[in-house]
Order: sequence, then structure tokens, then C-alpha cells
Amino acid sequence: MTQKVLVTGVSGYLGQWVAAEALLQGFDVVGTVRSLAKADASRAAIGTVAPVEHLSFVEADLLDDAGWEAAMIGVNVVLHVASPFFVAEPKDENELIAPAVGGTTRVLKAAMNAGVERVVLTSSIVAMTSGKPSGTYDTSAWSDVTAPIGTYAKSKTLAERAAWDLVKGSSMELVVVCPGFILGPSLGAPADGQSVSMMRDIVGGKFPMIPDVAMGMVDVRDVARLEVAAISAPGAAGRRFVAASAQPVALSQLASVLRAAGYTKAPARKAPNFAIKLMSLFDKDAKSLLPQLGVTIAYDNHETFEELGWQPTPLEVTFVEMAAAVAK
Repeated sequence: MTQKVLVTGVSGYLGQWVAAEALLQGFDVVGTVRSLAKADASRAAIGTVAPVEHLSFVEADLLDDAGWEAAMIGVNVVLHVASPFFVAEPKDENELIAPAVGGTTRVLKAAMNAGVERVVLTSSIVAMTSGKPSGTYDTSAWSDVTAPIGTYAKSKTLAERAAWDLVKGSSMELVVVCPGFILGPSLGAPADGQSVSMMRDIVGGKFPMIPDVAMGMVDVRDVARLEVAAISAPGAAGRRFVAASAQPVALSQLASVLRAAGYTKAPARKAPNFAIKLMSLFDKDAKSLLPQLGVTIAYDNHETFEELGWQPTPLEVTFVEMAAAVAK
């Protein structure tokens, strides 16, 4: 019998690719959307790369109990992708923390009550190494939420902690995938998010200089493949997996690849750190970069290769294909 998979946040940038990969692997897919008005556009976007005969939608919001019990009917595995992502610091941290933590708890409780066998949770490397000094980290690492790490990192850390606490002692299996900065082509509206906006700004010449920041990066299609692989990987239960380049990739390197590919408006100069610090006094995007200035974090990602069979897309390909998609 075909397994039924629930993908939360299916209308999002990553959610659409996850649904597409699950459909390509032969699963029946139910996607959650906050409003069914988004369903047709998401179906059309996903349908550009995958068959959609076995794709359906349900209305459910991370901030509301309504709809989650119905969404879980007949579901074997939940891929919990939905979580807000903003580069800029919000005025109120609960704008991010409430849907991240409360939403994760709500989804896992509904899955548990429905007898779902396994949940694959999308966390982030920012839940592992935010507030940490330069170095190499494995999946035992946790971010320090008492440090000034930024609201997004805090929300992802608290949400993942809540997930592990919730499944303790239960029969439901939890697998966590911790992606780096996700890049790659979007399947289309309404999925465009912060990554797509950033790439559009870079190739469009909006940034005269590029911040001197480096981070683990990953192709959005790789994350989707890893999450679907985690559905059935026998040794994955109860484990975290890094989905990010082992070595940090500088934004200046991304810009250099784009210039070489003909995107001549990509910035060639690095912004000095003092300029970012000065801008942070009045620019929320610049403020979000402060914890990363001067920090070099590498990741031990060997378990992802061994257990989930990861074959990474070269990031140079990711950058260029994403630029081509946003330049259309």
C-alpha cells in the first residue's frame, strides 16, 4: 500500500520541493496551507517537476489547533517543513518564536495522537552553532539561546528542543534535518522567500558591497531529497543530520561565481565589518549579520552521506541556476 506523507508548509520555497520529491518517489502527498486559496498556485508550481495526481491540500495554521486532526487522517509520516524565516530582526521576537515552537508542538502532538510512525523535522544549523566560537561542530552541538544569536536562530533552537522533549518516551520516531543556508531555484509563486529575494537583489545590483560573512550552504533540492530519504532510512530514527557544506562558503565567493557566469552586477567588493556594525544601528537586515561577523563555522556532515545517501549538488551549479531562475 502506498504510504501517505503530510508536508507542512507545502506552499513555501522548501515545502514545494519536498512535496515534489515525495511525489517523484511514489508517495501520496497531503500538503498543509494556511489558506486553500494558495492550493492551485502550489499545485501548478509543483506540477512543473512532478506528477500531481496524488497531491491534495488541507487548511491548517501553525498558530491554530483547527485542521490538524483532520490533516493527519491516514498519514504514515509527517515532513514538518513549515516555519517562518526572516533575515531581518522582528520588533517582537514572538513573531517568529510562537509559530516555530508552538507550531512544532502542535504538529507533533497531532501526529502522535493520530499514530503517525515518524516525523521528519526541518530544523537548521542555526540551532546547532549560533553563539558558538569558530570551529568544527557535529550534531551533538546546540546553539546558546542566552547569547545574542538573533531571533530566527533562537526560534529554531527552541522549536527543535521542544520536539525532542515531546517525543521522549513515545513510540513515534523523530528525525531532524539541519540545513544550512538554503539556495537554489524556486518552483514559483507563492513560494518566493528570503533566499530568493536575496539572490534577486545580488544579481540586480542592489548591493554595492557584499558582507564578509561565510556559512554552510545547501541546495534546496538536496534538502528535499534528504528529507524524503529520511522517511524510510532505517538508522535515521532519533538522530540529527547536517544538510550543509562541511566548510563555510563566503558570500563573496557566491558573488564571484555569479560574476563569472555573466551576472556582472553582483558586487565585487567586501563590506568592511565596521560598516555593517554601523548600518546595524538603523538596518534590521544588517543587524541580523552581526553574530556571524568574524566567525568561521565548519560542520561534520559525514553521517548525512552515510545514512541518507547524500550526493550534494555542486554549489556553483546551485548559485547559477538560482540566478537564472530569478532573472527570468
